[in-house]
Amino acid sequence: MTDPKKVPFFTLNDGSKIPCLGMGTFGSDRCSAEEVAAAVAGGLRCGYRLFDCAACYGNEAQIGAEFRKAFDEGIVKREDLFIMSKVWNDMHRNVAASCKKSIEDLQCDYLDMLFIHWPFPNYHAPFCDVDSRNPDSKPFSVEEFVDTYRQIEELVDQGLVKHIGISNMTIPKLDAVLGKLRIKPAACESEMHPCFQEQELLEYLNKQDILSIGYMPLGSPRRPERDIEPDDYVDMQMPELKEIAAAHGVHPAIICLKWALGRGVLPIPFSMHNYEANLEATVTEKLTDEEMAVIATLERGNRLVKGHVFLWPGAKDWHDLWDEDGVITSCTDC
Repeated sequence: MTDPKKVPFFTLNDGSKIPCLGMGTFGSDRCSAEEVAAAVAGGLRCGYRLFDCAACYGNEAQIGAEFRKAFDEGIVKREDLFIMSKVWNDMHRNVAASCKKSIEDLQCDYLDMLFIHWPFPNYHAPFCDVDSRNPDSKPFSVEEFVDTYRQIEELVDQGLVKHIGISNMTIPKLDAVLGKLRIKPAACESEMHPCFQEQELLEYLNKQDILSIGYMPLGSPRRPERDIEPDDYVDMQMPELKEIAAAHGVHPAIICLKWALGRGVLPIPFSMHNYEANLEATVTEKLTDEEMAVIATLERGNRLVKGHVFLWPGAKDWHDLWDEDGVITSCTDC
């Protein structure tokens, strides 16, 4: 077990503390809700205090049962945990109901942070394939995003949510909305791993005093089949990363996590069996400046979650989701 009191923390822009590493709970369509909940149960007992959940993962009720069991057994108190959830795309117009359902399922009384999972309400069904399209999908709208965000601000006022998070945003989208928000976002979740580093976005978030939370920090080799393409890089197989891991006598996954922490990014890996080693990585030796510099050379621009299923009629391809030219694609009210 890693003593949770020894796990370093990040400080959010309101002065609150958040553990520097959390347990993700997306089973990548490969793990059942029960298996994910079992990992959470193990995580609670080995020192995890930050859990990244989401309504669309389909496992919050099972995870909540493990939280309740840990509370009842005195393993941990609710106030010792930092529990995060997300509003799924089909609930952007009814955020309160989504939030209250997550709180009920997670049996946690309030959420430490609630994210807007994706910045547009383009719903897709669970387990759909990469070619699935919803004819009602539409491009990003500043007005609609701000309306969704303001609903979360009201939940903060009511004490149901402590902090607000955003996710899968781009710099142009952030530029368009940040000045319109009453409560500043505390964190932004983005895909970040050695072969997809998002350095420009990270620097932008740092300047805005918004914590960067990195999902898929290991390169997610067990991500859904729909997100795997033959020319994807496998981060943990990069020779430079393996050499650094060998020098430390650890698995390359541990080096990925230490690299994230060295950049000031909070990683949220999911693991069925190696979660204890992941947490321990926060209290062992840091990477040297030279090792950090080597990993910086592994940038390949290899986005793994392309987001095809969120495309709207008329969009060219998944690149339209990510504003790669510095302008929000097809936005009518920007």
